[in-house]
Amino acid sequence: MKVLITGAEGQLGTDLQAAFGGPGHHQVLAAGRRVIDVVDREQVLGVTGSFGPDLIIHAGAWTAVDACESDPDRAWAVNTLGSRHVAEAARLSAAHLVCVSTDYVFDGASPLPYTEWDRPNPMSAYGRSKLAGEIEVLEGAPGSAVVRTAWVCGVHGSNMVKTVLRLSAERDRLSFVDDQHGCPTFTDDLAAMIYRLAVARLPGRFHVTNQGATTWYQFARDVIAAAGRDAGMVSPISTAELTPPRPAPRPANSVLDNAALRLSGIPLLADHHEPLERTVKALLS
Repeated sequence: MKVLITGAEGQLGTDLQAAFGGPGHHQVLAAGRRVIDVVDREQVLGVTGSFGPDLIIHAGAWTAVDACESDPDRAWAVNTLGSRHVAEAARLSAAHLVCVSTDYVFDGASPLPYTEWDRPNPMSAYGRSKLAGEIEVLEGAPGSAVVRTAWVCGVHGSNMVKTVLRLSAERDRLSFVDDQHGCPTFTDDLAAMIYRLAVARLPGRFHVTNQGATTWYQFARDVIAAAGRDAGMVSPISTAELTPPRPAPRPANSVLDNAALRLSGIPLLADHHEPLERTVKALLS
């Protein structure tokens, strides 16, 4: 297949390139922002028209949650209007489209993990723009898929694992919130599942995370322990104690139930401790 990947220079995009473009795999156009600015409709349609993709993986987004809160117009332009343009391009190219979305479409108030059929209620500009982008994709390119994920990290790009490793090498004491719950998701595992769903051309919404709910506090401890350092250097705090406070509200519960995968008989991703160990090892090697 011919596969177009938007956001190809991001941490997930890098692993998506590896998943789709390995030896004997598919012809991949890795489209970072220099190749496709999704806000530019003519550019999106021009590139897709020239390449003629069979499959589009739309991983391009503006994911700076607090910056989105300060500049909602840019969030809507990139995450919503950009998704409209990609959906139009997929429809015109007769390409299957898979769009990557987020746990931020939920408000986090539920005591239970969120399924694909739970009603979204985003509390931030980022979450609202991503939910609207989902709608643009599913309505604009019938038969497309949306993959919601959460707490993404890996070897590439900026993420929580790298932040914790850096801070734990610089400081004697660290504090992380213990009242936000989620499932860390590692980009190589996530890319492999997106590959499976995309090649099978499965439509609809899917929640895809590594398994094992935790908090940022406990996750930071696990990262430090995996690096062979003293996890006791981390102290728990509440979100209300963060200084300075974050502009965008965070869902207290970001745990996603991978119900559509489970009910479809598709094996779920491994517990997050497994990829955490290999990621820390790779980063420290």
